[in-house]
Amino acid sequence: MTLATIDSLLNKKPFAQTYRYWGRAYPDAGYGRSFWHWAKSATAEPYNSWGNGSAMRVSPIGFYYETIAQVLSKAKESAEITHNHPEGIKGAQAVAACIFLARKGKSKTVIKEYIETRFQYNLSQSLDQIRPWYKFDVSCQGSVPQAITAFLESRDFEDAIRSAVSLGGDSDTIACITGAIAEAYYQFIPEHMVIETRKRLDVKMLNLLDDFYKIYKKT
Repeated sequence: MTLATIDSLLNKKPFAQTYRYWGRAYPDAGYGRSFWHWAKSATAEPYNSWGNGSAMRVSPIGFYYETIAQVLSKAKESAEITHNHPEGIKGAQAVAACIFLARKGKSKTVIKEYIETRFQYNLSQSLDQIRPWYKFDVSCQGSVPQAITAFLESRDFEDAIRSAVSLGGDSDTIACITGAIAEAYYQFIPEHMVIETRKRLDVKMLNLLDDFYKIYKKT
C-alpha cells in the first residue's frame, strides 16, 4: 500500500483507486479483514478504522510535499477513504509530519515536541520502559507513538529498524513506520539492506519506486 500511495502521487490518481488496484494485484500481502473486504468491493464506504494501516502506508506523502499544511491534508485524504476514525487519521498525519520535519532537517527534539503538541501522543517513555508491558496492538494509538519513539532513540537507520523490531507486537508495521522516519532523518540506508529489499520487489514495484526516488532525492 505504500507503493499504492506512490502511484497516487506520481500519476495523480485517487487513493481509493490505487489502493484497490494494488490490493487486488497483490492479494496475499496480509491485509486486515476489513481492508480486504473494502479492496474487493467497488462501492464499499470507509469502515471507521483506527488501525495502523493508515500510518503504515502514508510515508510517501511526507517526502513528496513541500509544506506541513499539504502533508497533513494529503495524509488525512489518504487515510479517510478507509480509516475515517479520528485515530486512524491522526496516526497517518503524525507519521507523515515526522517524515516531513525530518527531511527538512529538524532536530529530534523539535520533531518530538511537535508530535506531542499537535497530536497529544505521549512520547515520554523510553523503549526500555515500553518493552515490559507492550503487546500486539494494531491500533494507531497503540503503535504509532512506539514507532516514533524507536526512531527518536536510534543512532542510525539500521539501529532504528532493530529498535522497532525489539518492541515486539505488530513489529512489521512498527518497523515500517520507524524506518520511513529514519530514512528521512538520516538520509541513508545501508547498501546491504537496500539490496536485500530490492530482491523482494517485482519489476513493476521497482520501476515505481525508482521513479519516486528520482523526485525525492532532489528535494
